[in-house]
Amino acid sequence: MGAPSGAPRLSTRDRLVLFVLCAAQFMVALDFSVLNVALPALGSDLGMTDSTLQWAVTAFALPSGGFLLLFGRVGDLFGRRRLFLTGLALFGAASLLATLAWDPASFLAGRALQGLGAAAIVPTGMSLLTTTFAEGPARDRALGISGTLLSLGFTVGMVAGGVLTDAFGWRSTMALLTLFVLVVLPLAPGLLPESRTPDRPRLDIPGAVTVTAGLLSLIYALSTAADRGFGGADVVAGLTAGVLLLAAFVTVESRAAAPLVSLPMLRRRTVAWGNLGGLVTFSMMSTVVFVLTLYLQQTLHLSAFETGLVFGVQGVLSAVAGVRAPKVIGRFGARRTLVGSLTGQGALIAALLGLDAHGGSVWLATAAVSLASMCHLGAIISYGLIVTSGVPDEEQGLATGLVTSTQQVGITIGIPLLGVLATTSGDLLTGVHTVMALDAAIVLAAAALVALGLRTGRRA
Repeated sequence: MGAPSGAPRLSTRDRLVLFVLCAAQFMVALDFSVLNVALPALGSDLGMTDSTLQWAVTAFALPSGGFLLLFGRVGDLFGRRRLFLTGLALFGAASLLATLAWDPASFLAGRALQGLGAAAIVPTGMSLLTTTFAEGPARDRALGISGTLLSLGFTVGMVAGGVLTDAFGWRSTMALLTLFVLVVLPLAPGLLPESRTPDRPRLDIPGAVTVTAGLLSLIYALSTAADRGFGGADVVAGLTAGVLLLAAFVTVESRAAAPLVSLPMLRRRTVAWGNLGGLVTFSMMSTVVFVLTLYLQQTLHLSAFETGLVFGVQGVLSAVAGVRAPKVIGRFGARRTLVGSLTGQGALIAALLGLDAHGGSVWLATAAVSLASMCHLGAIISYGLIVTSGVPDEEQGLATGLVTSTQQVGITIGIPLLGVLATTSGDLLTGVHTVMALDAAIVLAAAALVALGLRTGRRA
């Protein structure tokens, strides 16, 4: 699955296409974290209670994760460029609504529409990238840049959110996203080619309903569990409904003449094991970032600015990893890079078990999370290549929809599954150690499973 290391030079037009697509992905990643530190100021300004503030995050996560697979397929059938531009316009209008929000309802409506726009932007943007850049060194390089900016967007959002809120208020975080759209949207129509499947089969409505409802139920339950735990009746009902609906989705797809998701594609070892690697690297790294943020500020008593510097180092090294990853993949292949990256990520997370309550631990935290993020970037880029390699152009939207669904679900489930252990264990430092031990064990186990699964696939 490797590619030659000598990547061709990109033309000016290719660079502009890459800029538009990557800027849109960066913008969506930024939206995941830029509002986090602004929530107290937001709640005070709009009169939102703590329970309502949770919906500032959940209102975005629900549609952005729930509609990804559906919109990826709609783009395949009716035009990826058209849906990408529609998503951009919707995202920009929604960001403006959130910026100007006059009460909780208007703000949450803006956040939900942002999520819906993101669900259209992410899978179509990724499929436009993979169909524009041919499989091999050019695509490796493009996915490397895209993966780097995706990871950087989450980190930059955490730092920028604090700076903007302190300087200009919480509304500036939403205004920043509006400005992004104003830069990207005018460039996109003249640069992006239209692409769709050559034939236009009917959309699989039963499949669309069951998978979208199933994902919405699971994301709602997991997002709510992060705030209130897993014992609530709505959480249990959401998890149960999500599992049943996704099981129904599999049954529907096995009988559909034109399924929303091709089950033979899901049975591809590259798709199954590659997405497992992606799910684990995203969910476990988002958990580490969340728990370290609490540890640095509540145990080591760092300021928000000092905490931002720690993650700033992480962001710089992640950018370096994103530049180097395509060359590493070209030399060792995507499979070995994914397994090695997961192994490195797990080992470096295990090193965080050495954290204590003394100020010197800030250096261990900075070094370990930054190096783990470099491995994380290698895993992001290599799993995307593994899942999309060998997939026909007419199914790239589906393949990239699976990739991006894995990313969104991974970011969503990590904190509810493990992060809550840090805040409910009584002693934060003990909770941090528990989370890091479990996190490292899960990543290392996934590395072993992915190595075995992909190796078996090669032999077959």
